[in-house]
Amino acid sequence: MTIYALSTGPGISGLAVIRVSGPECKLILKKMTKNTFIEPRVATLKKINKIDTNELIDEGIIIWFPGPESYTGEDMLEFHVHGSRAVIESIHSSISKIKNCRLAEPGEFTKIAFQNDKINLLKAESIADLIASETEIQRQQAIKIMSGKSSDKFNSWRKKLLKVLSNVEAKIDFPDENLPDNILKDIKNSSKKIKEQIQKLLNDQKVGERIREGFKIAIVGPTNVGKSSLLNYLSKRDVAIVSEIAGTTRDVIETHLNIDGYPVVISDTAGIRDSKNEIEKKGIKLALKSAEDADLNLVIIEPKSVDFKGFLNNIDSRKAIFVLNKSDLGLKNISSKLKKLNPITISLKNEKNIEELISEIKKRLKNKFITSEDILITRERHRQHLEQCVYHLKNFEDKNKLEHFDKAAEDLRLATRHLGIIVGKVDTEEILGSIFNDFCIGK
Repeated sequence: MTIYALSTGPGISGLAVIRVSGPECKLILKKMTKNTFIEPRVATLKKINKIDTNELIDEGIIIWFPGPESYTGEDMLEFHVHGSRAVIESIHSSISKIKNCRLAEPGEFTKIAFQNDKINLLKAESIADLIASETEIQRQQAIKIMSGKSSDKFNSWRKKLLKVLSNVEAKIDFPDENLPDNILKDIKNSSKKIKEQIQKLLNDQKVGERIREGFKIAIVGPTNVGKSSLLNYLSKRDVAIVSEIAGTTRDVIETHLNIDGYPVVISDTAGIRDSKNEIEKKGIKLALKSAEDADLNLVIIEPKSVDFKGFLNNIDSRKAIFVLNKSDLGLKNISSKLKKLNPITISLKNEKNIEELISEIKKRLKNKFITSEDILITRERHRQHLEQCVYHLKNFEDKNKLEHFDKAAEDLRLATRHLGIIVGKVDTEEILGSIFNDFCIGK
């Protein structure tokens, strides 16, 4: 089957790129350019015609990539044409008239590249991350993973475990023959060393996931203290409805921000108070859940806040910044309980002292985004398989000590399998579907 799709963004633009991959590329090239020769991998200006009428569609650049030396490993074509909806639709329509040609599904070009061993699964994921990157730190991380450092490390561990497994299986197949002491020692040391290296990697504070998905900040506090106003101020636009009526926000409102190059997902939540309204109670439950899941909580209170200690029992003070808003109302009568929290005092109404709050947020961000060259985990999928690998390596060690070699070998196989799944060495169609469906069409 030959697939085709618009690879640039939809809408009117100066340039559009339509990508085609599959065995019918030569036929498409012949029919749409009146059988003119095009040199491989050379941008060539050509007239592009309708297949059925030979009517001129556009004049543009065509690049021909014969397989297997192409992105997908198949024959590929790229049409670089004017970004008119009519031009794009006309080219799509012409290609569709050729047998065995259809529109590509999301991520299908990259999926074919993976299936043809042009890239591994980690590189495929990093391509998606690069396309979706919004900040410099996200771009840098995607490029690091694309360079192959992560896959090299995981493949290295996998090869070492396979070597250990071969020795264990030799012991099973030839029980009457004693393995040399150095090999028995290597079985124990190699698996233990790999287990410790993976455990060290897992203890990375999830920096890679934070960079990819965004640092989560939740704005929480009692009703009518300025939570929505703070979200709007930080976003520099009206994201949330602001009203003097308490309980206006019922759901969690999220917006993505770029703060000094760091990706941030900031959430405005329902005001926390005792309520008999079922909808508001659900909103408060969501607010507390957002606070629990957040990397940082901005706990907003005001001078008149009296009953605010109850919800603080659910807030981890180690990941919280306490903010006293509405300082324009006066600070003479604030309670000793409020003072003990050492809050940052601001006035959103008068835009006073907010820079101090933003400075503290940036400080927390920098502390959480301390990066090194050792960031290898960027998705929860990777983390889960590494955790399972460690689990089976621990079981292997225990069973190996008891000389239950058959059972120990199975744990070693499972540990190796989980490493293989990360880089795509094991065919799991369900995993592939979930990964490539996140891509845009045309990639």
